[in-house]
Amino acid sequence: MKNIISRRAAIATLGALGAGAAFAQGGATRPLTVRLGYQKSSTLIALLKVQGTLEKQLAPLNATLSWHEFTSGLPLLEALNLDNLDISADVADTVPVFAQAAGADLTFVAQEAPSPAAQAILVREDSPLRSVADLKGKKVGFAKAAGAHYLLIAALEKAGLSFRDIDPAYLTPADGRAAFERGAIDAWVVWDPFLAAAQRQARVRVLADGTGIASYQRYYLASTKFAKARPDVLRVVYAELERTGRWVKQNPKEAAALLSPVWGLDAATIEQANARRSYAVRPVVAEALAEQQRIADAFFAEKLLPRKINALDVALFQPGLKSS
Repeated sequence: MKNIISRRAAIATLGALGAGAAFAQGGATRPLTVRLGYQKSSTLIALLKVQGTLEKQLAPLNATLSWHEFTSGLPLLEALNLDNLDISADVADTVPVFAQAAGADLTFVAQEAPSPAAQAILVREDSPLRSVADLKGKKVGFAKAAGAHYLLIAALEKAGLSFRDIDPAYLTPADGRAAFERGAIDAWVVWDPFLAAAQRQARVRVLADGTGIASYQRYYLASTKFAKARPDVLRVVYAELERTGRWVKQNPKEAAALLSPVWGLDAATIEQANARRSYAVRPVVAEALAEQQRIADAFFAEKLLPRKINALDVALFQPGLKSS
């Protein structure tokens, strides 16, 4: 499998280099609007949007940005697959698996190091449920194909249950919060900053987070067509993500103050959420996709994925390579 991914990565790299050379001969001077999709939990992209940093860095490439917000990762990558986006901001590790099953031609641009405590299974404080095993027969809300979906499957398996043992309710984070608060669901599986908001604003308990169950890595992706055509743009995006990730961890209060009006959350809640995310941006290597295969196999075993996939059947962007 490593040989397969190495060949695919080499082909993608050669294609990117060739495309980069073509743009260097005049194509890159043409105006370009880069369609970038993101969601509320796309912290680094949200900060770059507020600061206007990415636009400034892309201006020398004669490129501008159009911003497109989505409720969760699955519709974001569906838009990427349908060629309605060029780049996807970070989505949980589960989401690309579903996109691959739908036939998407993906290039992995970057990943954030694991943040397992940044998603959790919640119950109300007065709930009689005391363990994941108690979820048997209960109604559990979560976003379909989100990292929370895999956390639930993995936690149930660890507790000796299967996904078929619960009553699933596919809900966006906003709808999940509303259903949770009115008692329409028994438990809610969600990620930060929605997790931190619930912990600070409602009376909740954590049944389990991802620690020792699901590492929760987040990936930045592009359509392979765009990655081959504009590696220069992806290098700028990667560099700004890496820089911003370091800045957030070094300046938690300043980052929270910037995000507060954007997210509609108080700064303390955002600090709590950000403390659980690694924001350590790094290139994607084949070895890092091992958990992707475990996720894919888990969903396929539960008959939640339409077909078996090879998680290595993707292209990997190499930010250090320059086009000639």
